[in-house]
Amino acid sequence: MVKCSTRLLDRTFGALADPTRRRILEHLAGGDRCVTDLARPYRMSLPAVSKHLRVLENAGLVRRKRDGRVHRLKLEARPMQQAQAWIEEYRKFWETSFDRLDEYLKQLQTKEKK
Repeated sequence: MVKCSTRLLDRTFGALADPTRRRILEHLAGGDRCVTDLARPYRMSLPAVSKHLRVLENAGLVRRKRDGRVHRLKLEARPMQQAQAWIEEYRKFWETSFDRLDEYLKQLQTKEKK
């Protein structure tokens, strides 16, 4: 099993649970953006968008850089990579379980035909 910090996974999945935050990350995947650029597509106040950004920052998914009064944000993929590795372990588990179930059902069908 992949060893990931429970706290890190909780923060990552918590941050990704909100559709607004996922869309913000999608925008950042295209390159660094300032806060006002990120806020523009949403019908919410700048402080509300800033709250979403703080959640993303606390999860380590976003890094902020100040250039005077302009705050630029950058996507940080490492927490998502760790979450993906954790999920991958469970995908392997379920695939193996389904393969065993499939084999068992085939054996039952063979027995019924005899």
